[in-house]
Amino acid sequence: MARVGFILKPDKTEAGSLLGELVPWLRERGHVPVVTIEDVDASFGVPPGCELMPEAELGASVDLAVVLGGDGTMLRASRVLADQGRPVLGVNLGQLGFLVGFAADAAKESLEAALEGKLKREQRMRLACRFQRGQAEPIVRYALNDAVLHQGAMARLVEIDAHVDEHFVAAYRADGLIVATPTGSTAYNMAAGGPIVLPGQAALTLTPICAHALTNRPLVVPATSTIRLALGADVRGVMLTVDAQWAHSFLPGDRVEITAAATPLILFSGPQSFFDVMRDKLHWGARNERTKG
Repeated sequence: MARVGFILKPDKTEAGSLLGELVPWLRERGHVPVVTIEDVDASFGVPPGCELMPEAELGASVDLAVVLGGDGTMLRASRVLADQGRPVLGVNLGQLGFLVGFAADAAKESLEAALEGKLKREQRMRLACRFQRGQAEPIVRYALNDAVLHQGAMARLVEIDAHVDEHFVAAYRADGLIVATPTGSTAYNMAAGGPIVLPGQAALTLTPICAHALTNRPLVVPATSTIRLALGADVRGVMLTVDAQWAHSFLPGDRVEITAAATPLILFSGPQSFFDVMRDKLHWGARNERTKG
């Protein structure tokens, strides 16, 4: 018997419908489906036979988890499950779906393979972001994709001093600066012109957003690096955003220290390779079948 947790995109009707199919299917096989109280939604309710618990307790209470949603839902799952080392199977009900590698019509087949130990697992690096303001207690947040220091509501340049370990890198004058994991390299980092890094590579990227100096280029550093960011000028309205899940004002004198987190997120590998996904999702040029060979 396995305890299978579910994390759903709450505004997605398809998630409720698919949950309604998977719960009795799991119960027939002797497994226990678990849904978070936060995901209880009046639009689809909770199928009979589900166990309910607070989201904060899910990671310690299940053997594996299933995400029914898109990449944003997977970011939430990472926050809930990664520290306990629970593997996650992502069923894509969203748009791009870089992190949710299984199709909805193959959900039962994929989940059965995961429960039988037939699916490969991969580790995805996370970021540990330690925010410090004065002498206050530091705030630590974790990211699967990225941490972004950026302008807030006002369209103006931000000056950001960046250090890698003991070395001063640059005083970036830009709309912001993205620090991304390999997983996050295909998210905001890619949209800002940053490099694409294969999952599993021990690297972090620093990518300025609309840099004022054309010579400010994206930078790749070892995953063992400690990246420190602070404001280089008295600018107000700057924000620190972690995985687009948490945000905090960032004032002159504040600082954030970013390192690789101690525990990665464990994902069940989808049927497509990384390059298959890139061709499919980003429409990279693929060779015509007649030219192969």
